[in-house]
Amino acid sequence: MEKLKILWKFMKNNRRRYVLSMLAMGIGVAFSLFIPVVIQTVVDSFIGNLPIGNRMINWMVELFGGMDSVGDKIWIGGLAVVALTGLQGVFLFRARKESAVASENIAKNIREELYDHIQHLPYDYHKNADTGDLIQRSTSDVETIRRFLSVQLMEVGRAIFMVSIALYFMLGLSPKMTVAAMVMTPFIFLFALIFFNVVQKAFKVSDETEAEMSSVIQENLNGTRVVRAFAREKYEIDKFREKNRKYADKTYKMIIYLAYYWGISDFLCFISIGLVLVAGAYYANIGEITLGTIIVFINYEYRLLWPIRQLGRILTDLGKAMVSAERIQEILDVEKETLKARETKPEVKGEIVFENVSFSYPDDRSRKVLDDVSFTAKKGETVAVMGKTGSGKSSLVHLLARLYDKDGGRILIDGVEIENIEKKWLRKNIGLVLQEPFLFSKTIIENINFDCSKSKKAVFNAAKIASVHDVIKEFDKGYETIVGEKGVTLSGGQKQRVAIARTLINDYPVLVFDDSLSAVDTETDIAIRNELFKRRKGITTFIISHRIASVYDADKIIILEDGKVEEMGSHEELMELGGYYSMIWKMQMESNIY
Repeated sequence: MEKLKILWKFMKNNRRRYVLSMLAMGIGVAFSLFIPVVIQTVVDSFIGNLPIGNRMINWMVELFGGMDSVGDKIWIGGLAVVALTGLQGVFLFRARKESAVASENIAKNIREELYDHIQHLPYDYHKNADTGDLIQRSTSDVETIRRFLSVQLMEVGRAIFMVSIALYFMLGLSPKMTVAAMVMTPFIFLFALIFFNVVQKAFKVSDETEAEMSSVIQENLNGTRVVRAFAREKYEIDKFREKNRKYADKTYKMIIYLAYYWGISDFLCFISIGLVLVAGAYYANIGEITLGTIIVFINYEYRLLWPIRQLGRILTDLGKAMVSAERIQEILDVEKETLKARETKPEVKGEIVFENVSFSYPDDRSRKVLDDVSFTAKKGETVAVMGKTGSGKSSLVHLLARLYDKDGGRILIDGVEIENIEKKWLRKNIGLVLQEPFLFSKTIIENINFDCSKSKKAVFNAAKIASVHDVIKEFDKGYETIVGEKGVTLSGGQKQRVAIARTLINDYPVLVFDDSLSAVDTETDIAIRNELFKRRKGITTFIISHRIASVYDADKIIILEDGKVEEMGSHEELMELGGYYSMIWKMQMESNIY
């Protein structure tokens, strides 16, 4: 029932269309079921000599002068059948159109709601999420819901109207024949319900294995450089084949279930038709019904059995739709990054204070990534952070941008506690260049001028500061060069410099370079830092790096060890301490790594 509530929620603002669609479907079904009654009248009354049993047809015949006037004109019956078929088509068209428009609107709304929700999910969710699975839920699962609401939901309405109206006509003709026609219906219905429970589980497994296969494809396409570099094509192909085989096996199992269903349901349906023929022959022989009545019942039996037989498919697709709705709702149930009412938008100048800050990642609260970290970065200062892998360097700047929230202590920006600053506003004032930059499959100028708000001159200036302007000019199309997905047409250093230019084009009062100079050579590193020094003008800069040459001229250097501040001071002060920094300096100088 909970899953049905989810589907009902998705239908919001489109339910009126479904009501109109169902009404049109009901009228169309009524016209279609009146056709056998017309045929019965032609057989029994126009060709035979029996009185007209249907009051509506009798009224229409009297309207045209009675049986003496139309009784020998059999073509009128044919014309009536054509007219009824035409009216049926008009109303069924209207029903299908309304349901199609409604289902497309619903699918569009779900996709937009999903995309909007995913955009506002916490950083930690995206860090742990399976991209292939998210794509699967946003595309294939949405399409499953659309298809059910467009086709199978209308089939449910059609089946209800078909059974209800047909039973009304059938009971009026012969209650005994009605019993014969409906005796197998409970068994077919019960079989469909049993099948529904089995196939729903099979579909969920099939859907999950398809998501696994999509993840492998997505991962391989993103890591194509690594695959080529290590000649791992065969391994990747074998891995995909395994996932593909698993998906095919699970889907094949579901197809086997479907084959059993259609075969057994066909058998039950033909038994039902056989019962109608036997009962009809018997009752006609003893004079209780006419030949026209037999024709009507056989016609109705065929019309009834199809929607009842389709019930298995309807329930199958309902099961698929409910599974898909549940998978989509799982994403929508993840809480967005919320903006508290007390959060403000103060002017950010750049003075940053960490006071006894502690932090642990949500999935491992037992391990402190940062432990009692304290330091002050004055406005316009350059602060470098060094330390071994896993010492907490990136976590520190993640807290500064509120990608995560600290567990203890205080972080102040210009005297305002960071929790009191709106996240979106905070990130508009902190330029973050990540270690692994992401570039979109657009032109270089579109990647740098990401929000399309800056002039070409500003783009060129940012590129010059990032020491990439001259490199771009050497490309055949210059700034109009298309960057491949994730920047695969550029080298690692070129990607990082374009990403740096994308950040520098905005006048951030705080800049953070999270080991983002690691892929450039020392000469370029120095050139970028010299340009940054020239335009400091009160910009507070954080540089995370393993390279001494990138940090030695910083105003303050912080050495982290297991989440704690082990050393802090200028280059000269740390050299006098003779600790970790001094050791790294000597190692890199002796090895010419600078």
